[in-house]
Amino acid sequence: MADAANLTGKQVLIVEDEFLVTMLIEDALGGLGCTVAGTAARFDEALEKARSLAFDVAILDVNLDGRRTFPIAELLAGHGRAFVFATGYGADRLPPALAGTPILPKPLQPGDLAQALQAALAVKDPSLRSG
Repeated sequence: MADAANLTGKQVLIVEDEFLVTMLIEDALGGLGCTVAGTAARFDEALEKARSLAFDVAILDVNLDGRRTFPIAELLAGHGRAFVFATGYGADRLPPALAGTPILPKPLQPGDLAQALQAALAVKDPSLRSG
């Protein structure tokens, strides 16, 4: 499991259209010492928050109420922002430009959450790599 101490104090944007899943993620983030910078359940709201909020890493549900979040991911990637995809599908469903993005598998497990966040953040800050 990833070293949760490296996640303490990290601000996380949650983009998820299932209220119960959002609550589960919020609980798990609290257990990791993270804080929620914001949540979004609709595409337009998620895009606006991705542009305007201060956060360290985003969790993007791939399918947000029937709409893919790939444009939001591309925006974040273009600005050097860390993010992970939450999905019940495999990484092979990602567009080539987003291949290699850390995946948070659904159903969610706290250990998977920590590992996915660590992987996304390690790209930006090598000191966060567990070893």
